[in-house]
Formats: sequence, C-alpha cells, structure tokens
Amino acid sequence: MPERVPSDHPSVTTYRAHLQRSGGTRRPCLRLPAQVEIADGDLVRLVIDGTEYHAAVTSDSKGLVVRSAHDNRRMARERDGENRLVEWADAVGRGPGDAVELDEVEPGTLYGLREPGVRAVYSATETPRDSLSAIAERLERGVDADDE
Repeated sequence: MPERVPSDHPSVTTYRAHLQRSGGTRRPCLRLPAQVEIADGDLVRLVIDGTEYHAAVTSDSKGLVVRSAHDNRRMARERDGENRLVEWADAVGRGPGDAVELDEVEPGTLYGLREPGVRAVYSATETPRDSLSAIAERLERGVDADDE
C-alpha cells in the first residue's frame, strides 16, 4: 500500500527549480537543479497537482531539463499527447523565469512539482529491488535473487 508523504516531511528533499523557455518556443520547460541525481534519458514519475505523470529527462548546454509531462511512459518517451507540464504552468500562471518547487520523494524515480509555498502530499510506492532487465538476466543464467 502506498505511503502518503507530505512535501514538508523530513524524507522529502525540496529544490528550488525554474521554468524556462523550451528551445525557441514560448512553452515552458522545467530546468532541473544540478543537485538532482538523475541522468539524460531517464524517465521519472512527476506528480503535478496530485496527478502522477511521466517525464523524460533530457539535457542541453546548461544542464538537465524536463520539456513535457505525459499520461504514461510511452507518451513521455515519444513526447506524444497532451503536455501536462505546460497545462499546469498555464493554469497556475507560471512561465519562463518563474521559480517552482521540485520535491524529491523517491530519488531517481518520483518527483513532485508545485508552486512555492503550496504544500503537496504524495503517494510514495516502494520501488522494485531490481530492474526488470536484471531479473531477466538472472533467469537466463538460472540464478535466484537470494543466491547472489
């Protein structure tokens, strides 16, 4: 069962982040702080206004950015469908140059995005101990996870 974790809980690390222009467009993207330990190409879960979306992390000459948030992982990888990040920014009146709060709920996996000063509550679910590829690799070798 997921554990409910508020944004001001000691287990949540909050970073000051900024919305910036996405390339030559006027659409906002999320510039990730250097302290966040994720890599170019990672897919993360991003909670915005209580709804969990999926986002691909990319890089540019200034660091890591999230250009869009989508309803599922496939859409995030392909940048297909509605961009929930842009929808949220428009709804709360935030745009390029504005500060936002980025909550690290589960490092490398689950993040929350909110307006500064607004409290949020997240459903933290336990992440699998191993990746699916590691499990498949062990199955091919005939090794049980408890034997390693």
